[in-house]
Amino acid sequence: MKDKFSKDSDNYGKYRPTYPEGLYDYIKSKLNGRSQAWDCATGNGQVAGRLAEIFEKVEATDLSANQIKHAIIKSNIHYSVQVAEKTNFSDHQFNLITVGQALHWFNFDQFFKEVKRVLKPDGVLIAFGYGLNYVNAEVDEIIKHFYFNIIGPYWDDERKHIDDKYQSISFPFDEVQRQNFHLKVAWDINHYLGYLNTWSAVKHYQKKNGKNPVDQIKADLNETWGSMNLEVTFPIFTTCAYG
Repeated sequence: MKDKFSKDSDNYGKYRPTYPEGLYDYIKSKLNGRSQAWDCATGNGQVAGRLAEIFEKVEATDLSANQIKHAIIKSNIHYSVQVAEKTNFSDHQFNLITVGQALHWFNFDQFFKEVKRVLKPDGVLIAFGYGLNYVNAEVDEIIKHFYFNIIGPYWDDERKHIDDKYQSISFPFDEVQRQNFHLKVAWDINHYLGYLNTWSAVKHYQKKNGKNPVDQIKADLNETWGSMNLEVTFPIFTTCAYG
């Protein structure tokens, strides 16, 4: 797994969207037990924090110690720095394994092998993420140009799995289900710009060119967005696989 988010991990927690309530209702509907869950690639722990309201115990892991340092604290969440593909968990330990906006970074064969080892026979793996957001016609035109043309060459190859909603990933399980949701948030322009600055391709561009590509669209976005909060819609996609 690649570590893309150790740097500026506090901004990742501040500017990235949270997942909608409907996603957690969907997760609960798929469960056959609520003893232990593993939130893999937990980041700032936003998913682990919600799972802690459902499960007796939550194990939350991440490759980045810096991400975990900024994670949500709850008494029944245990954080550890571990790679997704090889953990110290026991065989058949978990009722649920979640991966939010991170599966595309994994070695799929090794991770799915680990999932089958640590997941209970009636357990479930649910991987989810969100693709390119949309706001309105004017903003969307600016962002699509930014996404595909300005920083397009700086996306990692793995980004294609987000763009196709994990459809190209083969889940080696007997039963695989897919479900889509939408998340709507009201953001001002400063929050939206902060979100853009968390994109991995933006960081790659900065590293190579020594300047921030967001600056190229900042004036146009400010003019189009104005001083109001606008509704930003994120398409949420999920893949549910039974152990």
